[in-house]
Amino acid sequence: MTLTTDHTRATADGTHSHGVVPAGSRAERKTSFDLADIPVPSGREEEWRFSPVARIQPLFSEQLGSDGVAVTVEAAPEVKVETLARGDERLGRAGKPGDRTAVAAWNAVAEATAVTIPAEAVASDVTSVRIDGVSKDATAAHLVVTAERHSEAVVVIDHRGEALLNQTVELVVEDGAHLTVVSVQDWADGAVHASSHRAAIGRDAKLKHVVVTFGGDVVRVTPDATFTAEGGEVEMVGLYFADADQHQEHRLFVDHAVPRCKSRVTYKGALQGASAHTVWVGDVLIQAEAEGTDTYELNRNLVLTDGARADSVPNLEIETGEIDGAGHASATGRFDDEQLFYLMARGIPEIDARRLVVRGFFAELIQDIGVASVQDRLLASIEAELEKSMSVITGVAPDAE
Repeated sequence: MTLTTDHTRATADGTHSHGVVPAGSRAERKTSFDLADIPVPSGREEEWRFSPVARIQPLFSEQLGSDGVAVTVEAAPEVKVETLARGDERLGRAGKPGDRTAVAAWNAVAEATAVTIPAEAVASDVTSVRIDGVSKDATAAHLVVTAERHSEAVVVIDHRGEALLNQTVELVVEDGAHLTVVSVQDWADGAVHASSHRAAIGRDAKLKHVVVTFGGDVVRVTPDATFTAEGGEVEMVGLYFADADQHQEHRLFVDHAVPRCKSRVTYKGALQGASAHTVWVGDVLIQAEAEGTDTYELNRNLVLTDGARADSVPNLEIETGEIDGAGHASATGRFDDEQLFYLMARGIPEIDARRLVVRGFFAELIQDIGVASVQDRLLASIEAELEKSMSVITGVAPDAE
């Protein structure tokens, strides 16, 4: 199936190689709460070179409104929900913005929605944060999820409707806490969404961060994770499916700034239709102080039709040789003819065989999400997307027999 592959494994002395060389160290990237420090990009910058900057342009503005989306929270009984004023000290704990959309979103909001899992609490149900687009006005929104010491919870953030949204999501996982956050981008056609997810992970804390992207015109999600004390773990999982003219971009950064922490990144995507474009950039930095780090990142892309493009760029920077392991891999390819032949030789029609290959491609990730309602919804969405690709192959409309 593979057309292009980039696979590396770090050696004991910290050296490695890969097909794309980043423009300078990720550690040198400017972060700031001040708009003046992060100017509007031209599109030639490293972090914007794959992005349709013209289509995102409205979200760079200093004048973003607050009325374009409606936020509804259905919380588990143990979970506290509040509205925080801009100056509240609980905002900004997860780190500073790192690009223009992130700093514009930070400065535009007057208040934030806060979801807090109290110390020692174990949520008995999933907490759902529903974000519905209600207009096409350029809008900023801010959500902060805090898992206090030794708490456990699952939070699902569900985006629907049509919107022009610039969003901040802060995740604070305090010592010993276990937090799962699932962000679903299931926008209507025409939506434009930039979302900066910033996570701070404490001592012996665990964060499972899941991103699922299907809908919208342009979706750009940038999850950053930073360890603040030893023993932290983060698992970052992503699943995306792009159609004709859609741009879906996921840029991740894992900052191993302290010793003996673990990170695992696994993202998979499928593409179909003319000008369908996906971008995955995975940056991992192991700082000099981060001895005993264990990290690995993987990206896989499956191209279903002609005219689609997937860009995949894993980057690994290592500043110490005292690590437990570090590496990355990426691959992009079409259907494997041998797999299709194998299935068809056993009496399975070609269309059904293609469905089985795509389902198998995503199956492990879907099972790994661990939230039944999200898993069922994903299976249904993938089936609907497959109906579209089968119609391209057969020339028969999805609703035709």
